[in-house]
Amino acid sequence: MSPRAVIVGPPGAGKTTVGTLLAETLGVPFRDVDADIETTAGKPIPEIFIDDGEDHFRALERAAVAAALSSFDGVLALGGGAILAAETRELLTGHTVVYLSVELSDAVSRVGLGAGRPLLAMNPRATLKYLLDQRRPLYEQVATVTVVTDGRTPEDIAAELAGKL
Repeated sequence: MSPRAVIVGPPGAGKTTVGTLLAETLGVPFRDVDADIETTAGKPIPEIFIDDGEDHFRALERAAVAAALSSFDGVLALGGGAILAAETRELLTGHTVVYLSVELSDAVSRVGLGAGRPLLAMNPRATLKYLLDQRRPLYEQVATVTVVTDGRTPEDIAAELAGKL
């Protein structure tokens, strides 16, 4: 069993929104690893960061990604930082990985001031720029398909992806 597509990208790229639409178009289920982590931890991601720290969150994330990659056959969205773990990047080898690329201006307008996003709590614009710069090479490394999302509707992006898949 293997996901039909694994969606990666930074905060504001549209992973959940586009992933849900793509899954509907393809007639398969949608799953968000962040939701799996919250279910496992019994609390929202911001609380995991506050109560247990980022290292604990990343450990939960690595386990959730590994489990989903081996047991789910729909459209799977990973959290923006999931690709930071070398073992996760290795697990993505052989999967159809869709990188939703977004530039800073569109990402900022989509995520707002970072409510509910622990890594964006302080100086969201500067932090988001740093995350985009730091993670872009890793997204590109794991991607088998890249779609630019700037200035586009989620419906348009999902339709393009459905055509490519």
